[in-house]
Amino acid sequence: MPSKLDTLRRHSLVVADTGDLDAIKRYRPQDATTNPSLILKAFELPGYQDLIDDVLSEARSEAGDLAERTSQCVDRLAVAMGSEIADVVPGRVSTEVAARLSFDTQASIRKAHELVELYARRGVGRDRVLIKLASTWEGIRAAEVLEKEGIQCNLTLLFSDAQAQACFDAGVFLVSPFVGRVTDWHKKESGRDYAPTEDPGVNFVHGVCARVGRGGYDTVVMGASFRTIDQVLALAGCPRLTISPALLEELAAEEGDVEKAVELPDATAPLAPLDEPTFRWEHNQDAMATEKLAEGIRRFADDQQTLETLIAKRLTA
Repeated sequence: MPSKLDTLRRHSLVVADTGDLDAIKRYRPQDATTNPSLILKAFELPGYQDLIDDVLSEARSEAGDLAERTSQCVDRLAVAMGSEIADVVPGRVSTEVAARLSFDTQASIRKAHELVELYARRGVGRDRVLIKLASTWEGIRAAEVLEKEGIQCNLTLLFSDAQAQACFDAGVFLVSPFVGRVTDWHKKESGRDYAPTEDPGVNFVHGVCARVGRGGYDTVVMGASFRTIDQVLALAGCPRLTISPALLEELAAEEGDVEKAVELPDATAPLAPLDEPTFRWEHNQDAMATEKLAEGIRRFADDQQTLETLIAKRLTA
């Protein structure tokens, strides 16, 4: 009997939410996503040490102060790891713009260009890369520009309908609405657990899928940030699902069929585009989304800083 992972693939494109090459090879996802937290974890993996040494060796030979070289090393390391992953997956690798740039449109665009150029030097074309940006107003505007340039984007840290709609309006290639963090917030507020059918994070992603379908938008919806396989299975049929190695292992170990749980409705009419004041007001009115977006940016920025500190120590060792 096939595993639940195998039958899930009939309904959704499976993406690995990890930088662990061994896990990626084991579960054969179509795409892979990374972020500063995942790269920080991968920094300690034995399989990446030669790659890290090569990146650091190149940085030691260059001019510039330590802070500048360290920042460049983080980007080069992210791209080097992403290039290794691109050799394994048939599809795309998502690589994130530094969280500290989440409120600076022009800086985000410049950073995206730098990342795409670093990939090109390693022989990985822009058609194999998705630039990840936080779903702030500024991040969405950066994505709008990049998409018109042929650089496709993955908008992450997405917690509200306003964020989703603004991404659709901007013609973003892919959005990653979060499941687990949404549910975490509601569990903390209510003090209760939720069955899969009433899970707030699952229902949020169902709503995003319904919105993209009814509006006839081309944006791909990819459920992200899962805590349990029940959450994953409750979103079977969402176009893409990015899943951690631990949950991929659980799904691979369980036999059984998976029923499709998400059906994108036929297009009726797109909603009116959101202007900036409306976006900010509607997002602000969602306490969960406001809190989790800010927290997510801080968390990624903290992990980026930790990674920079580790790299600086290795550079000066």
